[in-house]
Amino acid sequence: MTDWLQTHEWALWWAGILSLITFVGTLIAIPVLVVRIPKDYFTRTERPPEHWSFRYPLVRPTVLILKNLLGAVLVLLGLSMFFLPGQGILTMLIGVTLMNFPGKRALERSIIRKQPVHGAVNWVRARAHRAPLQLPARGHLEEADPPHDAETKI
Repeated sequence: MTDWLQTHEWALWWAGILSLITFVGTLIAIPVLVVRIPKDYFTRTERPPEHWSFRYPLVRPTVLILKNLLGAVLVLLGLSMFFLPGQGILTMLIGVTLMNFPGKRALERSIIRKQPVHGAVNWVRARAHRAPLQLPARGHLEEADPPHDAETKI
């Protein structure tokens, strides 16, 4: 293993640089995204209307694909941050929020209900002078999740 590391020293440098860029990027991006979440996002029973998707029907699939890809990348980065420096659970929450899949709302609510996550999110929001996120009571709204086709809306 030591021989491989000595012959591939460049790989270690690139891994370190990528880790540093990811760490700094999440320190900047995650608070910005957390502040942009509407305070009633987790208590809504319906998604807000998307007027732009009707005006630009050809753009919608492209945006949907890019949004889901970004969400998947953030979930993977969040998982890696359990072993590397960074805000793993918050990064995963933002990634899940961007993605569309069945059961998404229940997973989001499960993550945000964890006190360390909810506390950290509301701390970031308070520093940006935003209202804390509202959470539904346990078990409330879980059965009222929108059908899968409604969740695919951006």
